[in-house]
Amino acid sequence: MNDARLYLVPVRSRQAKDFVRAWHRHHPPPAGQIFAVGAAESGTLHAVAIVGRPVARHLDDGATLEVTRTASDGTRNANSLMYGASWRAAKALGYRRLITFTQESESGASLRGAGWHLIAGRPPRAGWHTPSRPRVGHGNDHVTRFLWQAP
Repeated sequence: MNDARLYLVPVRSRQAKDFVRAWHRHHPPPAGQIFAVGAAESGTLHAVAIVGRPVARHLDDGATLEVTRTASDGTRNANSLMYGASWRAAKALGYRRLITFTQESESGASLRGAGWHLIAGRPPRAGWHTPSRPRVGHGNDHVTRFLWQAP
């Protein structure tokens, strides 16, 4: 029987972004962050969460943070551990709300496992590009998303 257990570890920005590049299914690392946290077992990093300001300007009220990326190598319960730890850390820093988004193809099991609540659905966007703010697509246009909130 394996007595090794997942435990939380601090993760520097570069290390978190490298992990996301290696393990995230459909997004590159986010541009910025407030903090990152990791899950390790026997000294091996198995998951990371990157938490930053909300991407949507209307949600950036100074009291809200967003889990902008999680990534895992598939280790059981690692993502749920990341979501729970992210909320505890955000609260400890004085934030009152923590949110994240999932895509329609994602089950949300890790979020439910961490006690998060589904609070809204968001219809697909045609893209983020506008003439006044040119944007390059990242392959996530035309995808239904769901907004989740920590308990």
